[in-house]
Amino acid sequence: MEKGSPEDPGPSQLDNEAVHPKASTEQNNASEHSAQAQGTENTEYITGAKLLALDGSLILACFLILLDTSILGTAIPQITSDFESLADVGWYAGAYPLANAALQPLTGKLYTYFRAKYIFLIFLFIFELGSLICGAAQSSSMLIAGRVISGLGASGLMNGAMTIIAGSTPLEKRPLHIGIMLGISSIGLVAGPLVGGAFTQYATWRWCFYINLPVGGITAILLLIIHIPDLTYKAPVTMSLIRKVVPELDLFGFVLFAPAALMFLLALQFGSEGTHDWGEATIIGLFCGAGVTAIVFIAWEWHMGDRAMIPGSMVRQRVVWSSATVNLCLLGTMVTGAYYLPMYFQAVRGVGPSLSGVYTLPAIVAQLITAMVSGVGISKMGYYLPWAIVGGVLSTVGNGLISTLKASTSNATWIGFQIILGVGRGAGMQVASIAVQNCLPPHQIPISLAFLIFSQNLAASIFMVIASTIFTRSLVSEVKKHVPSLEPQRVLDAGGVATAVRALVPEGGEDLKGLLRAYEGSLARVWWVLAGLTGVALFACWGMGWKDVRKQKQKQGKEGDGGDGGEKV
Repeated sequence: MEKGSPEDPGPSQLDNEAVHPKASTEQNNASEHSAQAQGTENTEYITGAKLLALDGSLILACFLILLDTSILGTAIPQITSDFESLADVGWYAGAYPLANAALQPLTGKLYTYFRAKYIFLIFLFIFELGSLICGAAQSSSMLIAGRVISGLGASGLMNGAMTIIAGSTPLEKRPLHIGIMLGISSIGLVAGPLVGGAFTQYATWRWCFYINLPVGGITAILLLIIHIPDLTYKAPVTMSLIRKVVPELDLFGFVLFAPAALMFLLALQFGSEGTHDWGEATIIGLFCGAGVTAIVFIAWEWHMGDRAMIPGSMVRQRVVWSSATVNLCLLGTMVTGAYYLPMYFQAVRGVGPSLSGVYTLPAIVAQLITAMVSGVGISKMGYYLPWAIVGGVLSTVGNGLISTLKASTSNATWIGFQIILGVGRGAGMQVASIAVQNCLPPHQIPISLAFLIFSQNLAASIFMVIASTIFTRSLVSEVKKHVPSLEPQRVLDAGGVATAVRALVPEGGEDLKGLLRAYEGSLARVWWVLAGLTGVALFACWGMGWKDVRKQKQKQGKEGDGGDGGEKV
């Protein structure tokens, strides 16, 4: 099927639900839907002010997702005090990513068969509803329920934003728009603790959730007034269409996948919190349950073939698994590093939470600028692999350099190290999504993006547990070595807050120097692990292929389904 676009479309045409140039309004029956959903990519794009407004709305939505991931850290002490619910702390932080991960793969199927604009708005509404419930919570249980609902809504927003960009811009221009979106929205991950602390201290912790309502409202209004083309033709929604699509969603696969993901993440959460020993029956049972359910899920997905929620034929393609590996290593370590870099400034250098956030700006600014530069570079050069290589090299070097930071390190040094790390992150953060869009047929792009984001979120959860375990055990060992008179449990209870750490030992004495060396050594081990993981990304990126996004679009137009990434293992 050849691609085409309407000639001089007027406003009425742009607002039409079906934008495929060769599709008539009569093509709304379910029997034709499968072919249409897997048809060639539409070439009706938006430009100018509408595109800027679209980018802005998607950036706001993605910013909120990442802000919600980290905003509660500084607000939890006040929340537990208000609700007298110290035992529920783990659920406040964990309910959101758990719900997000459980629904993530299914969202790709929804974006495949239905209009991206309206599926995105539905998920945004669910996210906002959860935020409203959290803000108005009158009990700990109500707050946890709100976090679960917010997580379900967030599960369809990040990959939905990328799917919308894919349908609204030509392939060769997507790197710029995705780079800008990811670069700016990632600020929310670092800004979360600062915003949460400010709201808790100067207003109320409830604004950590209420802030999502006006920002999300702006996003919804912009999306409603902008016509957004879809990546592929989507038939109008009818009951016959729904009856046809429901079997294609692989709901049984979702029923198997969700509990497997939940049990695995719960085991990680319980073990890392210290509420359960790793050898306890609860943890072992959760891991075993997750493993057995995952085996059944994999067998079912194999049975379903291309109709599976996560099609094996897609995952086996080299570009998909290599891109997923790069994505989970680079972005998963970025999430972990966002927790441990401020700890260095607070625990080792003795600055407060707000100033520690300011001190991480060199990495953030470098990451933002490089993400936009790499977007322009990929669009102009046509190749994304060089940026993946640069991202892997500089991220590995940057993480390694950060591991050498001491209390005596000069300002110029830690600023320079952060810039190297930020440039590496910015160079590589979007290449995975560009690679799969470049090599897969249009109808598989939403599913592949959902798979990338799920693997990234799962990796972040695993990396956080690994980092926490290494840091905690190392800190106990280092305290015994450098400050034998100090009980290690008191250090763990102090966390990484500057005042709490320095209150453990006399100011200016040898014990304080020893305690700071203990923190330095423990943090260094975390950064060694992160450097190793980003090194894995450097090796994996070679499987993404040497593809020119400027030529691949024309090749897809000639070949029909554009399946150029079909090398399997």
